Amino acid sequence: MKKFILALIVLSISAPLMAQEEAAKEKTKKEKKSKKKTRLGLTNALVIGQLDNAQDRYTLEMNLSELFVSNGVKTVPSLNIMKLGSDAILLASDSIAQQMSAKGIDTYALVSVRGYDRRYKVSKKQDNLRTALEAASLFDLYRLDIVSISFEFKFFRNGEFVYGDMIKCGNVSDRATVLKRLRSKVEKRLKKKWRKK
Repeated sequence: MKKFILALIVLSISAPLMAQEEAAKEKTKKEKKSKKKTRLGLTNALVIGQLDNAQDRYTLEMNLSELFVSNGVKTVPSLNIMKLGSDAILLASDSIAQQMSAKGIDTYALVSVRGYDRRYKVSKKQDNLRTALEAASLFDLYRLDIVSISFEFKFFRNGEFVYGDMIKCGNVSDRATVLKRLRSKVEKRLKKKWRKK
C-alpha cells in the first residue's frame, strides 16, 4: 500500500512537469517552423559587394543588380553611389541613407564570399550595417583549384540586420561558372524566399 501511495505522489508531481516539457517542445517546433516560413519581402535593394578586388566587386554587383531588376526588385549597385576604392563604411552614413530614401531604397543587401567549401552556414551574428561593412573580405570571386564557393547575403533596414541567407555553388571550374551558378540560385531564392509576393 505504501508503494502504491508513493507511486501516486511521484506521478502527481511528475505529470505537470512532463506536460510543461511537452508544451515547451511544441513551442520550439512552432518557432522553428515560423522562422523557416519568414520571407524577406524584398521590393528594393542597394547591392553592396563586399570584395577587395575591384573587378570582382563590379562584376558581382552588376550581375546581382541586373538579376534583381529582372525579378521586379528596384535595385541600385553601391558603385553607382560611391567611387571605386572608397571606404565602404560611407554607405552607413546618414547622407547616403537620405539619398537612398529619396530613391525609394530602404534595404541594403551586403554580399560576400564566405569561403570555398559547402560546410558554411548562415552566421548567427546580427551585426548592424556599420559593423558588417567594417568586416574584412578574405576571398575572391574565383580562385584556381576550387570546386565550390559559398556566398553570404545579409539584408539591413534602418541600419539593422533583418535577414541572412547562404548560397552555395558547387561544381565550379572557372569565374564564368561561378557567376552562372550564382545567378541561377539567387533567382530561385528571390522567387521562393526573398521577394515580396
